[in-house]
Amino acid sequence: MLRPSFTGQGVRRGLRAALPLVLGTFPFGLVVGVASNGKGLGLIEALLMSGLVFAGTAQLMVLELWAEPAPLLAAVFATFVVNLRMAPMSAALAAWFDRLRGWRLWVTLGLLTDQAFGLASTAQRNGIRRDAGYLFGIGLMLWLFWLISVGSGHFLADAVRLHRAHPLFFAPVAVFVALLVTLWRSPRQDAAPWALAAVVAVALARGAGLGPPWPLLAGTLAGAALAAAREARREAAPEAAPREARRDDPAAR
Repeated sequence: MLRPSFTGQGVRRGLRAALPLVLGTFPFGLVVGVASNGKGLGLIEALLMSGLVFAGTAQLMVLELWAEPAPLLAAVFATFVVNLRMAPMSAALAAWFDRLRGWRLWVTLGLLTDQAFGLASTAQRNGIRRDAGYLFGIGLMLWLFWLISVGSGHFLADAVRLHRAHPLFFAPVAVFVALLVTLWRSPRQDAAPWALAAVVAVALARGAGLGPPWPLLAGTLAGAALAAAREARREAAPEAAPREARRDDPAAR
């Protein structure tokens, strides 16, 4: 069994692995910075929000709700629902944190993102040694450039006036699509769960008219449930085969 750890080498490896992802998340941060400026947040306020929350989708949703007076309960609930997906992600990577204590554990969990989860899942599937420093390095690099991009967007807000259909807003989607390529195993294993997740999300968004984050959450849960059921059935099949063989073998009677 591969034992988890936290090493400086893993941190450096994570920093390098996250560099390509910065190209996709930087435009997203610019958008958040522009939106923060438009809602009247100062530069320090925008950076504090980005540094403590570190969740672009949740930040944009809260900024959409921003009013005077600020709807605190609605903002907290929206942030909680949007980031609820982090719970199953953390559970899936639980083995990486078995030996961690103190700041290494909590800071690494606090820096966990969809991108870090995708890279860690790929490393885990390829049999690479579990090193939580790798997760920390990815998160640290993304966090630093997230602050830089949000600050840049806030500073340049007056010059960057983007309409809703601007290609810049597609940047975070492009990053997630690129990560899906590394997570794909085979059509037999992934086609059905991924298709179900997409169908449920699109049906709720287009057909039922539900707004975010409900289509995303429902699609995620539907796809994950189907994948878990298929995986459980696959693991149970090898155990059932020997029992069937023993029952049919006259010598075993």
